[in-house]
Amino acid sequence: MIVLRSQREIEKIRKACLIVAEILERLREHVQPGITTWDLNALSEELAAKQKAKPAFKGYHGYPFALCTSVNEEVVHGMPSKHRHLKEADIISIDFGVMTEGYYGDAAITVPVGKIREEARELCRVTEDALYEGIRRVLPRNRLSDISHAIQHYVEARGFSVVREFVGHGIGQQLHESPQIPNYGPAGKGVVLKPGMVFAIEPMINQGCAEVEILDDRWTAVTVDRKLSAHFEHTVVVTENEPDILTKR
Repeated sequence: MIVLRSQREIEKIRKACLIVAEILERLREHVQPGITTWDLNALSEELAAKQKAKPAFKGYHGYPFALCTSVNEEVVHGMPSKHRHLKEADIISIDFGVMTEGYYGDAAITVPVGKIREEARELCRVTEDALYEGIRRVLPRNRLSDISHAIQHYVEARGFSVVREFVGHGIGQQLHESPQIPNYGPAGKGVVLKPGMVFAIEPMINQGCAEVEILDDRWTAVTVDRKLSAHFEHTVVVTENEPDILTKR
């Protein structure tokens, strides 16, 4: 069941989302060669505590950290480590969420570490642009798969591939709610979008093939061909008019 949120509920979700957006920007400022993913995780917890917000991922299905830090070929759910020092020309996906006053916010960015190669820069640009292509379809009376199709069409036309195993989702009083939102598929399918629906839209895009595998830690997903992957995410609400991006500062 997809919940239609009241304006009061949307403002509570917005509060959580703005905390997420602010913390992601602070984390972006700290991404540099030499820092560890463990340090970034510790900073995310510190910043959330200052905002009196609960990190959404810590303890979720047993995940032990507040932050997901996925470097280079890691697609999603990369686990912070004291031994993972970021290097010049890496890219890192930082995925973070919080819960405050009973409602969740969720977003992700992919950040360059120092000077990156042009092909990595293009992957990040296409992935972020694909997110906005999907968001533009978050309109009343559109169908859910219009979002999915717009992302896939944009990405594949530029020579990249869409990860199938992980999808966007509804969000509100739970971190993951109905519906699931794939980043691929035909247009014109699924539920009709209505004001009050809140979605976390999150394309995960690979430089090479679409296939992924899970490492022995049971969390980290990596590209099968070990080529680069990028990930961007916003939490968005359907309104009577244009989509309202709740995780945008």
